[in-house]
Amino acid sequence: MNLLLVEDDPVLARGIQINLETEGYRVFLANSLRTAFAINENEKLSLVLLDLGLGDGSGIEFLIKVRESQSRLPIIILTAKTDEDSVVEALQRGANDYVKKPFGNKELVARIKAVLREPQMRETQTRFGELLLLIDQRIVMYKGKAVEMNRREFDILFLLVQRANTIVSRENILQILDKDGEIFDRTIDSHVSHLRSKFRSSEIADLKISSVYGVGYRLERV
Repeated sequence: MNLLLVEDDPVLARGIQINLETEGYRVFLANSLRTAFAINENEKLSLVLLDLGLGDGSGIEFLIKVRESQSRLPIIILTAKTDEDSVVEALQRGANDYVKKPFGNKELVARIKAVLREPQMRETQTRFGELLLLIDQRIVMYKGKAVEMNRREFDILFLLVQRANTIVSRENILQILDKDGEIFDRTIDSHVSHLRSKFRSSEIADLKISSVYGVGYRLERV
């Protein structure tokens, strides 16, 4: 299970990382908002531990952007601030919980496990760059805005996102998505063409679906 720890105190961050890795978690470290955004964009995370006071801004900025993208990624605030307003703002912005520094290792692990057990946080989702797919609701989001998809378009896009940067053959798409023999090669081509049109109309300019002649398709960054 992948966790992101956003903390600019290197000694504290390393201590937390060691403790959580002992518990079986894989921990990515970010000492700035910029690094936190990059890791969130490129890794599949299960939970974020977020410090509010960072050198290049407030952790609230990260929280706001994640929630504006409709992501339900669990976020626990780590804060040395004792004023009630900071905690209230974080919770109002969508944080799942908070822990005040200093805290014990056992307390932090218990908070993480409790948040991960919350049913509303368990909706399956996958992301590639700014593209977010909410699997249970079959919703596609890009930079916080919904992108309309029909059933087949969603299924094909989901497969391409799962295998981003690799070639997905037409045969593979048929094998995985066509259980009743209703899809043909030309139908897949048509759906992919519609997906590309929706990328353009939704101004998704940093991603593209490339055709690999005679093989299939690949979703990649521009």
